[in-house]
Amino acid sequence: MKVKMKVNGTMYERDVEPRMLLVHFLRDELGLTGTKIGCDTSQCGACTIHMNGRALKSCTCLAVQADGADITTIEGMAQNGDLHPMQESFWENHGLQCGYCTPGMIMTTTAFLKDHPNPTEAEIRHSLEGNMCRCTGYHNIVKAVKAVAAANAGGD
Repeated sequence: MKVKMKVNGTMYERDVEPRMLLVHFLRDELGLTGTKIGCDTSQCGACTIHMNGRALKSCTCLAVQADGADITTIEGMAQNGDLHPMQESFWENHGLQCGYCTPGMIMTTTAFLKDHPNPTEAEIRHSLEGNMCRCTGYHNIVKAVKAVAAANAGGD
């Protein structure tokens, strides 16, 4: 089947097997390996991307279901050589260790802040329930998200 979608601002058209998962399309067809495969069961969140502005675990979506969609992967977050504020905050606040879960965490929390610009710590932790990290203990991830929310609110 033929699919056509915009990924990180570039339009792509490819022939794909109807059963190909979106995560495999992004990684294998487009070479965007920042989107990780962690569990293949939507439990870990490492494959999270934005589709039409909403966070989506790309292991739960077929590439054909993304036909016509506007996709952003972790590679598309930085603009003009500058890290996205969430990427910068994860770095500055030590919100990562091995880094395997980090792309999914960044994609999830960025989408979360669009709908919840001034979240409590409990709300941030709840938003991360679909993402697993085996290294950090989440404290610095929450700290990174809080820093971005504070900066967007004028530093309150």
